[in-house]
Amino acid sequence: MDISILDLAPVPQGSDARAAIASSIALAQAAETQGYARYWLAEHHNLPGIASAATAVLIGHIADHTKRIRVGAGGIMLPNHAPLAVAEAFGTLATIHGPRIDLGLGRAPGGDGAVMRALRRGMSRNDDFPNDVVELLSYLGPERPGAPVAAHPGQGTNVPVWILGSSLYGASLAAALGLPYAFASHFAPNDLDEALRLYRTRFEPGPWGQSPRFMLAANLVAADTDAAARKLRTSQQQSFYRLRAGTPGKLPPPVDDLDSVVPPQFQPMVDSLLSVSAVGGPEAVKAQLDALVARYQPDELILTGNIWDPEARLRSFAIGAEVMGLSRP
Repeated sequence: MDISILDLAPVPQGSDARAAIASSIALAQAAETQGYARYWLAEHHNLPGIASAATAVLIGHIADHTKRIRVGAGGIMLPNHAPLAVAEAFGTLATIHGPRIDLGLGRAPGGDGAVMRALRRGMSRNDDFPNDVVELLSYLGPERPGAPVAAHPGQGTNVPVWILGSSLYGASLAAALGLPYAFASHFAPNDLDEALRLYRTRFEPGPWGQSPRFMLAANLVAADTDAAARKLRTSQQQSFYRLRAGTPGKLPPPVDDLDSVVPPQFQPMVDSLLSVSAVGGPEAVKAQLDALVARYQPDELILTGNIWDPEARLRSFAIGAEVMGLSRP
C-alpha cells in the first residue's frame, strides 16, 4: 500500500511564507528518502496560515527540489479555474518533470464568497463541475483531430486525475467516471463510510481506470512520547477552532493547557472533525494507523499534520515512515 503526504505549507506564528515553503521543500526531500509515494499540496485562499494558494507554482518548486517522489495537487479547486488553464499548467509540469505529476480535483471553492469574487468566479460554477472534469480530462488525453481547442502543453501527457471529496457527491462522480477517489477524512469524516461504500459499489470501469482506487486521508502527529505528541496536536486543535470561529491566522504554537485557548464546550466538535487521526509515540501511532487501514482497506493512505515546529514536523513524518515500514529508495 502506498503511503503519501498532504502538505498545506503551514505558516507558523512567528514565521512567514518564505520559511514555510522552505520547510515544505525539506519535508518533501525527507519524504522522498523515506519511501513516501506522493507529496501533494492543497489550494486554499485568503488564509495567512497556509502558503500553498498558488498550488501549481509550488508543485513545480517542490518537483524542482526532488527527483523521484510523485508531486501533485490534493487538490486544485476546479470551480476557481478554467479547465483549459489547469490542463496547460499541469501539462507544462508533466512536460518538465515527466510522469511524476498528479492532479487531484476538488469542487469546493477553497475560500468564502469574498474569495470567489476576488477570483472572478461564481458559486454557480460548482454546478458545472462534472462537465469541467470531463473537459479537463479531454485536454490531458490523446490528440483529438479536429478539436477546436487543445492544450499545448497538456495534450497527450495523461496526467493522472483524482477526484477529491468530503461528501457523497464526489464519491458518485468518481465512480461514474471511473476515476480514483480521495476522501478528506482528515477534517470531514462524517460521510466517510457511506462515501466509500457508494464509490466501490457504483464504480464504472472506463478509460481512466478499470477498478476502484481509494485514498484515505488521516492526520498524523507523532513524537517520541505520547505526551509530546498530544502537546504538538494542540496547534492543530487551536487552528481548527479558530477557522470554525471565523478568526483564522497563522499556525499557533502548542500549549500545555488546551482549555486556556479553546473553550471546553467546543473541543468535542473539534476532536470529532479531527477524529481520523493517529496521535502519539511510535507504538500508539502504529496501532492507530493499522486500525484505520484494517477498517477502511484503502488502496493508499495519505498523511497530513500541521505541526508548529518544522523540526517536530519532520520527526513526525519520519516516525510515520518507520512504523509503517516504508522502503527507502
